[in-house]
Amino acid sequence: MTKKITIAIDGFSSTGKSTVAKQLAKELGYVYVDTGAMYRAVSLYAMNNSMITENSFDREALIEKLPSVNLKFIFDENLGFAAIYLNGENVEEQIRKMDVSNHVSKVASVSEVREKLVSLQKIMGEEKGIVMDGRDIGTVVFPNAELKLFMTASPEERAGRRFKELEGKGEKVSYDEVFKNVVDRDHMDTTREDSPLVMAEDAIEIDNSFLTVEEQFDIILSLAKEKIEE
Repeated sequence: MTKKITIAIDGFSSTGKSTVAKQLAKELGYVYVDTGAMYRAVSLYAMNNSMITENSFDREALIEKLPSVNLKFIFDENLGFAAIYLNGENVEEQIRKMDVSNHVSKVASVSEVREKLVSLQKIMGEEKGIVMDGRDIGTVVFPNAELKLFMTASPEERAGRRFKELEGKGEKVSYDEVFKNVVDRDHMDTTREDSPLVMAEDAIEIDNSFLTVEEQFDIILSLAKEKIEE
């Protein structure tokens, strides 16, 4: 029987982590977990319950209500991957909107939120055969993962990709707004006290600023197969 490994993919926002993680999981027959979706779902919960407004964030109220936040991934045949459910509701589409993106980094900086979600993520990966992407997978969630990747690209390139994605979904946003969101999230993710975004010492950096989706996938699939065959 082919051995199963844990694949941890970390990196900056809008570097295509989820895209390549989904491709990889499908090719290898592994489970895919989008941890960013988990933080986005908690952010949506906070927004829907008036814990986050345009100018305020009630951290204590969110911490108090965390036991009421129930997250599950359920496979969606139409999407071809597992969608995230928040308290029984499919919120996969809602969590991708720009207003959620504007708040997710501040929610992810709350230690109690990270503690709850990291605990869930570790349980999900106990049997290996998993591809998980996020900000601290190779450093905190799975420090012993057999393959760790760190995705990066220039802020301009990432903002351009994100702008096209949102525009394609019909969202009324400007490139400048998206670029500011990318830069702000980079700053918050790399400077927060709890589990800041850093590249694990044994991670392989993938700068995809000038790579096509296909070229990137071929490189990463080759790296995964090497680890599986070791």
